[in-house]
Formats: sequence, C-alpha cells, structure tokens
Amino acid sequence: MSVLESLLRIDCGSTAESAVSFISESVKDAKASGVVMGLSGGLDSAVCAALCARSCDTTAMMMPDSAVTPDSEMADAREVARVTGVHTKVTDIGPIVAEFAKGVAHNDASLGNVRARIRMAMLYNHANLENVLVAGTSDKSELLIGYFTKHGDGASDIAPIATLYKVQVREMAGHLGIPRNIIDKKSAPYLSNARTAEDEIGLTYEEIDPILYCMVDRGMDDAGTSDSTGIDSTKVAHVRRLYESSRHKRAGSAGATMK
Repeated sequence: MSVLESLLRIDCGSTAESAVSFISESVKDAKASGVVMGLSGGLDSAVCAALCARSCDTTAMMMPDSAVTPDSEMADAREVARVTGVHTKVTDIGPIVAEFAKGVAHNDASLGNVRARIRMAMLYNHANLENVLVAGTSDKSELLIGYFTKHGDGASDIAPIATLYKVQVREMAGHLGIPRNIIDKKSAPYLSNARTAEDEIGLTYEEIDPILYCMVDRGMDDAGTSDSTGIDSTKVAHVRRLYESSRHKRAGSAGATMK
C-alpha cells in the first residue's frame, strides 16, 4: 500500500463525529452561543461549514472582493450554505481594501495578505458582538507548509480540520455530502491572483501530503521520504524548505485542534 493510500484510509464517520464533538465541547467550555467562520466556496471552508453546522449554531461570513473574487466562488459558497444550512452574512470587503491601498505602500502579494487580515478582523468583530467562537478553515497541509496568512486565515479560536491533510479533507467532503464540483475543483485562495494553490506551491497535494506525512508524522529524513513515497528528491527538498521556513507562522497561530 502506498503512503497516499494509507493517508486516504481514514474512517470518515468516526473522524466527523470526533470533529463535531470537539466543536460542541469547545463552544460549551467557552460559554459561547455558537461559531462564526469564513465561507469562500472552497473545499476546506465547505467541510468546516458542514462539521460546524452539525455541532452548533453557525454563521458563515462570505467576504468577497470583486477585484479578485470570481462570481463562481460566490455561487459555490451560496450552494454550500444551502446544503449545510448555516446562517450567512455577506460583506464586500472591496471598499475597505481600496481605502487601505490609497494611503499605504503595497504590492499585489502584500495586498492579498491585507484581504486575509481584514476578513479575520471582521470574523472577530462578529464573534465579539455575538459571543461566538471563530472557527478556522485551514487544513494540516496548509499549516505545515505555511500556506496561509499569519494573523489572517491562520487566526482562529478553534481549527476543526487542522489535523486533516488536504487529501483527507477531500475524502471527508464526500462523506459529508459536499457538492461534487466543490470536491473536485482545485483549491485557490484568490487573494491577489487566479492561480491555484498547487500552481503557487509547485506540487500537487497528492505529492505534498505523502511527503509531509513521512517527514512530520513519521520523522523521516529526505532520502527516506523520497524512497517511501517514490517522489523525486528535489520535490521532497522543496517541501522540507517550506516546512522549515514557516515555523514562525505556526508559532503565531492560536486555534485549538482536536487531540
């Protein structure tokens, strides 16, 4: 059995039940009334929405910026909201981003991070007003390679899917009844461009996840990881660099995860 096949052999039923219990207990312990989360139309936020909706009262905030957010993403987000039954709140952050950009030096990448941090601020504002927890939507793959904005989408009170690799999240989505087009489409942050996550990283998640599993979960060196996965050593070294150089980002993330 390959490393990828091993990763996909998760019990979706029991894993979902554990996540639902984790969310419910976290809300209860905090004496909160529910959770709020960002809903983008992508795979991770769809799975997070489904799990949160099974756990407690859930508000999903859709925060597009018309300068970079495709209409198709908003359509997918609305479909996820319909399927999962979460409450929705839609706010166009475009005017906020534009106002920020008027007076501050920036480039496309830095402005993309501003968008993520504006969304975080809006989620926490709602959480403060409604006495709810912020549920993060980052998965284990993104967290381990630093593919998130520090103090942006990486900030949360709880992180329900942070123990699941991307390929496992995709597997879980089928179990939870997420629409097939959302399960199958390539992840893309749409913070400053239309490139997919895999294009930006330079590898597919079917390569990234087995490499990370061997490196992090099994503690293997690069040579052993390459041998076990059958993936070229240059790709293994690339993932290692991403993992090592993003330690500071993980140290600044506070969301609680399942044990």
